[in-house]
Amino acid sequence: MDTRWKNIVKKIYAFAEENGRYIPGVMLAGIGICIFGVMIAYRNSYSTKIVFGFGMAGNLCIGVSLAILLRQYLDQRYQGWGGKEGCEYDAWKKVRSASFKRFYKAGALACLMAVWYLYDLVYRGGVWGGMRRGWNYNYATGYVMVITVLIQFLLAEKAVRNYWDGRLEHVMEWRDGILRRRVEESLEIERKSLEKVSRSDQLRVDLLTNVSHDLKTPITSMVGYIELIKKEELSDVVRDYIDVVSARTEKLKEMINSLFSLAKASSGNVEFQMENFEVNRLIEQIFADMADQVKESGLQFVMQLTKEATSIYSDNTYFYRICQNLIENTLKYSAKGTRVFVKTYLKDAAGETGQRPEEPEPEAGKRKICIEITNTAGYSMDFTKEDIVERFARADQARTSEGNGLGLAIVSTYVKALGGEFDIKIDCDQFKACVEMG
Repeated sequence: MDTRWKNIVKKIYAFAEENGRYIPGVMLAGIGICIFGVMIAYRNSYSTKIVFGFGMAGNLCIGVSLAILLRQYLDQRYQGWGGKEGCEYDAWKKVRSASFKRFYKAGALACLMAVWYLYDLVYRGGVWGGMRRGWNYNYATGYVMVITVLIQFLLAEKAVRNYWDGRLEHVMEWRDGILRRRVEESLEIERKSLEKVSRSDQLRVDLLTNVSHDLKTPITSMVGYIELIKKEELSDVVRDYIDVVSARTEKLKEMINSLFSLAKASSGNVEFQMENFEVNRLIEQIFADMADQVKESGLQFVMQLTKEATSIYSDNTYFYRICQNLIENTLKYSAKGTRVFVKTYLKDAAGETGQRPEEPEPEAGKRKICIEITNTAGYSMDFTKEDIVERFARADQARTSEGNGLGLAIVSTYVKALGGEFDIKIDCDQFKACVEMG
């Protein structure tokens, strides 16, 4: 007998531990039901004021009970929802809609029962019937039940809505977590890709630097020996051969020097000697130094240099090389007998060119000095501006010109290293190289 009671007690304790969260709600629900039961059973014994007092007390108990039990019911019913594939917004919306449909059906049923009770009370004398209705017959319990259903329906709807709003926050957190992980994975992939690209670029730069540096010594020796051979007595045929070898050697020497300059600039190990100088005067000096080449080219250079001051704080040597490469590019790739336009102008921070007479001269830090060199190409320009600034890319695909494909790559690298911008504009046969330096 004692063992049996002990087992019963254990089962009671186990049940209480497992369902303890329901006990307060069930107790309050029982109290509320008892209150409404007493109110209905003795409805003719109480005044309207007392009936409404019963209604308030019953609503309080039932309301608190619904808040507890409804939450527990929803948690238990949907505890398996929202797994790995259930936390999408569409799934949340679908389950929420089904839950509200069931809730509205239950609410509609409760409203019908309350209205039926009021109707029965008014027209049939109550569920127990047989009661004679006099002038003092009390219908307050019917009104209280209708009001109670409406109040509890609104409170329950609020509880259900809050529950699914909380679930929505969980869905959004879940999606945000996935998005964060995807972004982190993408950033990690991007970082690794950049590291690979950086290592690859560094390897190429190191290779160019080492190869060009190692080639300088033998090329210098070859040039020296060729010059010595030229001083010897040679036949006309051999001298022609030597002239060809000498020209090719000079070409190879120029390419190696270009490779070395490009590798050095790309590596970022360039020490600039910054100073103030006039861009217009520098361009005039370059044309003076290249006068023989310009004359032999048969091209007509049209100078359109701005009358405004073109003072700039930059590296004179590298800027000289930028302008020189652009002019050499026009000498190599322009159609014979055409004109080449060399233009300089100022552009303010807003991108407007020129300057109105009444406006003061722009401050040095708020203007850009622009150089444009426009020529007519002597070949079909079936390429993009992205292609032409690549290393070893040549506009003349037939390779009939003397270019090595490094000139514009060096210009682009030097301009970026000096903090400027380099752009190319192609319009039919017109090729325009634009340099902007701030």
